[in-house]
Order: sequence, then structure tokens, then C-alpha cells
Amino acid sequence: MSDETQQGGKAPDHRAHDGSAGDQVRERVQLGESDEAVEDKLVEEFRSTVEEGANRLNRTWRALIITGLFGGIDVGLGLMAMLAVLAATDSKLLAGLAFGIGLYALRLAHSELFTEDFLVPINAIAAGHGTWRQLLRLWTVTLVTNLAGGWLFAWFIVAAFPRFDAVLIEAGRGYMEKGLTLETAALALLAGFTITLATRMSQGSSEGITTLANALISGFLVVGLGMLHGALNSAVIFGAMHAGADITYTSWLVWFAWVIPLNMAGGLVMLTLPRLVRTRELLARERAAQRERRAASTG
Repeated sequence: MSDETQQGGKAPDHRAHDGSAGDQVRERVQLGESDEAVEDKLVEEFRSTVEEGANRLNRTWRALIITGLFGGIDVGLGLMAMLAVLAATDSKLLAGLAFGIGLYALRLAHSELFTEDFLVPINAIAAGHGTWRQLLRLWTVTLVTNLAGGWLFAWFIVAAFPRFDAVLIEAGRGYMEKGLTLETAALALLAGFTITLATRMSQGSSEGITTLANALISGFLVVGLGMLHGALNSAVIFGAMHAGADITYTSWLVWFAWVIPLNMAGGLVMLTLPRLVRTRELLARERAAQRERRAASTG
């Protein structure tokens, strides 16, 4: 019997200590090798998005205009594939899958699509690598040039494939006929969320097959299920207008004016905001490091 037991004291309880140590080991296995408060994979993704977001925010005017235009043109490539499949199969789901070709081309060409500008550049701003003025410039130029590129490529599609006119007109009218309802509002929210999530998933892997899968999944969900996305659907609507549909630019603009804010809400509120909360420790540390760098450079 130990001295502590003889004196009426209690022997030390090693089980509580061992349990605490076990919890620490399990937490370390879950988080990884780094000392950050989140998993290693999340740390890598955070650094990747901050770097890419800073690059996007600091693009020159020429680079912004060109990447935005080609974003609209790449969407037009998806439209061409969608029309071919829709005319041959009359299946919206297969047509949506084919539309993913355009999203894949957009990824490989490093073009810019409007709703991709949510998570990545805002992460950079929250980390101290950019300003809200730069973000406003990025959003405005990208949206306008996406529309211009989509309008132009849709014209070429109509000129080259008049046999798709009927299918194109029906698809364009389908996006606009219901107006703003609870159903269409939800479809616009989900479209913004889905495209933003696809961008985030692409950040998690550099594998080409993963990029292709993300693009096809996005096309299948957004286009195949009839979601409403301002930049993607506008290319279809412009094509329908070129093909002779009784759609005016005024009616398109009214539709566009409520779809785009809902797309933004889907991408920002449903995905970007929770992600910022999840990585708040990383953001705070990076902002502090940025302040120190600026102070050192000015001092």
C-alpha cells in the first residue's frame, strides 16, 4: 500500500490524464501535421484561394476584359453541345451534361465566369490581400464581358446551325415564362450556390479528371434541372432572340435584374459566408501578417 493510501489520501487518477491525451491524439490525427485550428486540407485550400483571389483582383483591365469575354464564349461552346444533344435526344438531363463541356473549357482556358467571383476573391479580401473596390471592378467587368461574349457566340451558333432554331427558342422561352415566383427564386439561389460550390471543389484538387467531373456535374445540375443562372441562361436567351423568338431586350433585362441578385445570394450567403466563418482563425492570422508586411515596407 502506498504512503498516500496509508495517509487516507487518494491515488492519482491516471485514467483522466490518459483520456485527455487520447483526445489530443485523435484531434491531431484529424487536423493533420500543422498547428492550425483547422484540417491541413482546409489550410491548403485557404492558401490556394487567397493566392488565386489576389491574382484575380489585381488583373489589368485588358486581362479582365479578355478573360470575361472568353468566359462568355466558353459558355457558348457549352450551349452548342447542349443544343446538339437536346435536338437528338429531347433529354434535358443529357443536354445539361453536355453543357458541362463549356464549363470544362472555361476551367482549362482559365476564363472567368461571374459567379466564380464569390468565394475566391472575397477570401483574398478577408485575408487582407485586396480591396472591395477591386472586387466591384472584377464583378462588373466580368459580368458585362460574359454577356457580350455569350451574345456574340450565340449569334454564330444561330448562323451556323439554323436547324437548332426551334429547340433554342423553346429553351429561351422556358427560362423566362414563369417570372419571379417562389419556385424560380429558389432555382436562382441554387444556381448561384451550385456554381460557387463547383469552384470550391476545383480548388480542392488539381487533377484533370476532377476538373472534368466538376464541370459535368455542374452542367447536369444547373442546366439539366432547369436552374436559373444569369450569365449561363442569358447565352441561351440571346440565342433564342437571334433565332427569332418574341423576346425583347427589355423583358430579358427585367428577368436578369432579379436572377442575378438571387444568384449572388446563393453563392455568398449559402456558401461563402459559412466558409469565412470556418476559416476565421486563418483569416485573422493572414490579415495580421499583411499588416506587418505593409508596416515593414513603409518603415
